[in-house]
Amino acid sequence: MNEDLPSQNQPLEQEWQAPPPPFDNTPPAEPAQMSEIRTLGSIFFEPGATFEDLRRKPRFLLAGLITIVLFTAFNVLFIQKVGFEEIVKARINSSERAQQMPAEQRQAIIEQQSSPVVKTISYIAGPIFILIFFLVGSLIYWLGVKAMGGETTFLRALSVWVYSSFPPSVVSMLANILVLFLKSTDDIDITTAQSGLIKASPAFFMDERNHKVLAAVLGTFDLFYIWGWILAAIGLRIVGKISTGAAVAIVAFVALFNVAVRVLGAFF
Repeated sequence: MNEDLPSQNQPLEQEWQAPPPPFDNTPPAEPAQMSEIRTLGSIFFEPGATFEDLRRKPRFLLAGLITIVLFTAFNVLFIQKVGFEEIVKARINSSERAQQMPAEQRQAIIEQQSSPVVKTISYIAGPIFILIFFLVGSLIYWLGVKAMGGETTFLRALSVWVYSSFPPSVVSMLANILVLFLKSTDDIDITTAQSGLIKASPAFFMDERNHKVLAAVLGTFDLFYIWGWILAAIGLRIVGKISTGAAVAIVAFVALFNVAVRVLGAFF
């Protein structure tokens, strides 16, 4: 009866089993808890919860599209109300170099820059500029978080940039469009109004045409800018998993860069 049993010296045959996979400590991706439409409203009232959800799943298309549409709508309505040729004329006449030209030469430049081709380009340039603005700003946020030892991706940094600028952009553009409808053309300063009719900074109390550089510096302390910077600091802290001080430092760098660009633009 023991003939069929293996002897004690004969090893038992076992089925071959694959070795276990290496240990992976990467946490599984968390699903988003908010719809994209809900994030558009919650960013106004619950920015912390919104950025927590954007960390789970970065989203930016709808908020970015709405921002572009509002800026483009204001630009188109402004041109239609004031007149494209009047905008070109005001821009050229405000230039010290153009003021030294003969009247005939200045008028020729105005007619050249008021052509339908240039007008069409001015409509297209706005959305393209905003897209570049989104990409460059997101790149700065992404590199800043990496430099501070945080963890994020470019798409998450893009979500922070778009959503931190979304509330101030929506409120300011809707207010500008409303004022544009209510304000008479004669009361609009064409040289400064195309950048916005609503001034929420100390530059509101200054003559921007005679103090361009100082007005550019003071214009940086705009309530809408500050609102966006506060949201950006919250978003970078949550999405990038960095300290509050590191997030504020990144936002401060962007603010100083904004000041430098505005001052150089006003100076030249």
